[in-house]
Amino acid sequence: MKYLITLISSLLFFLNSYSQVAENCYRLFLTDKNNTEFSIYNPGEFLSQESINRRINQGINITENDLPVSNEYIDSLKSLGLKVLTKSKWFNSVIVYSTNLSLIDTITQLGFIKSKQQNYSSITSSSLKNSLQRKNLTQISETYYPDYGSSGIQISMLNGHVLHRSGYSGSGMTIAVIDAGFYNVDILPAFDSLWINNQILGVKDFVDNDNQVFDAPSHGMKVLSIMGGNLPGELIGSAPKANYWLLRSEDNSSEQTIEEDYWVAAAEFADSVGVDIINSSLGYTEFDISDQNYTYSDLNGNTTIITKAADIAASKGILVISSAGNLGDDPWKYISAPADGDSVLTVGAVDFYANYAYFSGIGPTSDGRIKPNIAAIGLHTVLMGIDGNVTTGNGTSFSAPLISGLAACLWESSPELTNMEIFKKIEKSAHHYSNPDYNMGYGIPDFGKASGITSSGISILEENTIVRIYPNPFYSEINIELFQKTKNQFTIELFSITGEKLFESEKFSANYGTIKLSKNLENLPSGIYLLKISTKNDAEIRRICKSK
Repeated sequence: MKYLITLISSLLFFLNSYSQVAENCYRLFLTDKNNTEFSIYNPGEFLSQESINRRINQGINITENDLPVSNEYIDSLKSLGLKVLTKSKWFNSVIVYSTNLSLIDTITQLGFIKSKQQNYSSITSSSLKNSLQRKNLTQISETYYPDYGSSGIQISMLNGHVLHRSGYSGSGMTIAVIDAGFYNVDILPAFDSLWINNQILGVKDFVDNDNQVFDAPSHGMKVLSIMGGNLPGELIGSAPKANYWLLRSEDNSSEQTIEEDYWVAAAEFADSVGVDIINSSLGYTEFDISDQNYTYSDLNGNTTIITKAADIAASKGILVISSAGNLGDDPWKYISAPADGDSVLTVGAVDFYANYAYFSGIGPTSDGRIKPNIAAIGLHTVLMGIDGNVTTGNGTSFSAPLISGLAACLWESSPELTNMEIFKKIEKSAHHYSNPDYNMGYGIPDFGKASGITSSGISILEENTIVRIYPNPFYSEINIELFQKTKNQFTIELFSITGEKLFESEKFSANYGTIKLSKNLENLPSGIYLLKISTKNDAEIRRICKSK
């Protein structure tokens, strides 16, 4: 009981350290972790080896905020009749529920907001096992030349196919998908290869406090399909060989600030199991009770609990990638939390022609930083529908996972780098890096360039063929410099990002030379184009940018 007395007096002293987050629900910040049974000197008791290794590899210390919340404090709260809904070790906080106003007034003075929750039965180990035992599932071959089908444009715009063809498709990397539900991921065909190859590492529902996420809403399923989908000729994800944790934190039945606490719990769990990347296609600005709404000044990277948690996750070595939000055509117009985090890679949306998508949340943050950081296709993004057919969807929710998957492939290619080094490589590869704006930040990344595979403008077409393409970006001309040990015929074709052929050269035959393309290039609109150089036995497709 002495721990409870200490807790109550400390909470009354720190009146700014608690808040009401839903009807009869309260966020309580605890004073210390003095009574925890864990120690930072024995992290294996509360962190997985993968989580510890991530810290070691990036030179990150294990600190007090890694320690779990004291169970003695939790037990003391429960003994008073309070129901503990969720807790956070990073903030040393708990969310409690009670209708006993006298009891609540004993601990703190708080107002009320509305909340609604449902409970589902837990998923059984046998149901997961049955998913893993399905036969005749689509698998990805070791030599990976995917048939993207209609999803090819969203990958090629980012030069992601360069990473895939170089053998990097996310193998060995782990992505946590924090979202609103993963309806039918256990049975839809796009995810067959994830199950048969044991790439779904686990699931957890922080809203209903169970492991039943496959009967929840479908938003997370669609997000996952953009990264992990594998239907050759129809849909290939940006990281089809990565591992995934599926974590539900969003309650679609309402919009309450407690959902940020669920997100915090999901991020802490993701950290503890050793994920490399968090994809978050969720954002918060308005709630069911308008008094809880954020103002633009709150979007400063240091105010909302979800943004602070996202930055803490980044401090643990996780690459945190967030959608910018879809309020670009709303009076609000700005990004949403946690997209304002300074260590969060925020993704806006463009269309197939590399133009800003009208709904994509814009920057800057209220303290003047560039947001979003980058952009990818978020208008008519190809994804898996709830009926098992490939379809399209709109939103920065769908541009973010394109980046998350390719970031996993990039990190796979350079495992010695830290999360923030990967962050900066992606930013620096973008086509507006020297002239960022508040619609799409630094622009559309080039993952071939970020990986160094095409960073010099030089690519190897065949064993005896070297090609250099410059300038990139171009304005009125493109130079293709070719060297061949053996003289072979080759042709040059220029395509729009949607696949429309704009130019095809005559066949050339030379050991060495520079071909200059200039016809009508000056009249092309600015954006992303694909240049294809073909020989008898091979072809190289390179992403190039037209400047204004």
